[in-house]
Amino acid sequence: MFSRVIVDLAIDQPLDYAAAPDASPLDAGALCVVPVGRRQCVGVCVEVAPTSAIATERIRPITRALVEVAGLDANWLELTRFAADYYQHGWGEVAIPALPPMLRSPPGPRFASVLRRLRAREYRGAPRLATGLFELNTEQRNAAAFIGAQSGFVPVLLFGVTGSGKTAVYLESIAQLLEREPDAQCLLLVPEINLTPQLIAQVTARFPRAAVASMHSALSERDRSAAWLAAHECRVQIVVGTRLSIFASLPRLRLIVVDEEQDTSYKAGDGVRFSARDLAVKRAQAARIPVVLGSATPSLETWSRVQAGRYGLLRLSQRVEARAEPAVELIDFGRDKQASGVSASLAQALTEAVKGGEQGLVFINRRGYAPVLACAACGWLSGCRRCSVFAAFHKIDSTLRCHHCGWQAPVPQRCPTCGNQDLDAIGHGTQRIEEGLRRLLPDARIARIDRDTTRRRGAAQTAFEAVHTGATDVLVGTQMIVKGHDFQRIAVVGVLNVDAQLMSHDFRAPERLFATLMQVAGRAGRAGRSSRVLVQTRYPGHPLFGALARFDYEGFARSQLAERRAAAMPPYVSQALLSAEARQLDAALTFLAQARETANSASPGVRIYDPVPMPLAQVGGMFRAQLLVEAAQRGELQAFLRSWLIEVRALAKRHRPRARWRIEVDPLEI
Repeated sequence: MFSRVIVDLAIDQPLDYAAAPDASPLDAGALCVVPVGRRQCVGVCVEVAPTSAIATERIRPITRALVEVAGLDANWLELTRFAADYYQHGWGEVAIPALPPMLRSPPGPRFASVLRRLRAREYRGAPRLATGLFELNTEQRNAAAFIGAQSGFVPVLLFGVTGSGKTAVYLESIAQLLEREPDAQCLLLVPEINLTPQLIAQVTARFPRAAVASMHSALSERDRSAAWLAAHECRVQIVVGTRLSIFASLPRLRLIVVDEEQDTSYKAGDGVRFSARDLAVKRAQAARIPVVLGSATPSLETWSRVQAGRYGLLRLSQRVEARAEPAVELIDFGRDKQASGVSASLAQALTEAVKGGEQGLVFINRRGYAPVLACAACGWLSGCRRCSVFAAFHKIDSTLRCHHCGWQAPVPQRCPTCGNQDLDAIGHGTQRIEEGLRRLLPDARIARIDRDTTRRRGAAQTAFEAVHTGATDVLVGTQMIVKGHDFQRIAVVGVLNVDAQLMSHDFRAPERLFATLMQVAGRAGRAGRSSRVLVQTRYPGHPLFGALARFDYEGFARSQLAERRAAAMPPYVSQALLSAEARQLDAALTFLAQARETANSASPGVRIYDPVPMPLAQVGGMFRAQLLVEAAQRGELQAFLRSWLIEVRALAKRHRPRARWRIEVDPLEI
């Protein structure tokens, strides 16, 4: 008998090993340490086979079985195998990185004592439900009752306007499950790390004696390992986590919830480019359990599946406590007098809100002081030395920074080209807006939340608490401030710099912009106060803004899907993106052109486009290019990729000069 083991390598099949001396073959799911070349690697046994295609004398024994940790169950193995096949990676490339940090490398001599300390972590006791704390309206009760009654695979969209109380429905559904099955486990996915403390607080308030764990990348390696181990050993009932927690080992998983399912943060940006939302549906299907996708602005992929009858639909059409929708006002930024990027109308609205003891929120999805420094004398612009983009001006420390590769340098004393000492900051970022608001509202307490102000651990949570407690009058920030936060005293919301996304070349830009604007608008009027949302734009007549003013997601989605269908774009076609990067752009393009030539035998239903430079062609000193492949049927695309990538891998080994490549299935950015 031989154990077939997967390791973190780009190989198509498991490796065969003999049992360790004086030991039996491992069972499927068992963790182990195996020799790979001259290294020792952590692996997972996925099968026990009576024979091997390799000569017996060449098969090496397993170095060590990690018997201190229980094996992974069949559902976990099936999920990682599916993800590897679908996203065109080796099985071990998905499975091993999904393990906690302590299990990704061979354990040291103190492994057993470390495990004991991790197991000593308390995640509260057995679940005992709190009652009478949360009152639900009729729509919420009906939605929770439907979800709670499901026992098999049921994918359902919880479509609720902002402020309609989707979280309360999630928690009531979990309550009904735990009342029926106290040892059950639930997974609650959120798109952003900054949302986990807020949601954990809500969960523990609803279930004061339940065992609740969080999983996200901001935790220390030891905390992540402890949480994973507690879930794996069924010592926690509820896991709240970001996208990687879709791979958490949850042997008694009975319900998955994906909050803000449309959020692009659920798509991994490096390594295996998986979608946690899509894998949540697949995991629920394999485990025969319900999965709830919640959103006020569902992705068009999800909405199209609802329209086709593949997903169920639950509606929350009213804000809780009869809160009125905020009034959306469009400010013609070409006419309204403005100072420091803020129109006179918005400045007046913020002033009135602060005087009335209420709060304001100003959203601009661009950090730094200004996007670029410019010389009026010769036209010089502050470009990144390693990327084909501008380096943003950060006034606080007088630096130029690239927000793509991280390059930074001091602001030059004079123009590097002509020597002119008068350099101008062009455009606005969060720092400049904050500075301008301090001049316009000298008595207001103004705070800024973006990646620059929240680098220290706990800084974001502290800043948000200041907003919740009323210690902040006006909040300025990026996407971080609009996703899911329940601000109770926001009366005025200002939205700046939307036109750049409105005119983007990306066919998904309108969908993303509409979702962002709906989220931003949803921060206003959550405590029943009358509220206003002021959007600054030079195109106030654009249909997207008309749909926003009516809060008409369904009309917007209908028009967008009609355009997508007519243009044969997702979700009506399936796509994959082969990209390459090299020291010279020609090398990347040549590699992709040769890869395209190896696909001459593609089926008629598969279309392969010519290789082109990426819109952002250079990042970190490397030039990037891409080649798009699409097919009308998902299965046809998958079959093509499986055979074609064999040729691509062979090409990469012999191609000179070297080009690094990767494949992304269902790309979100092209």
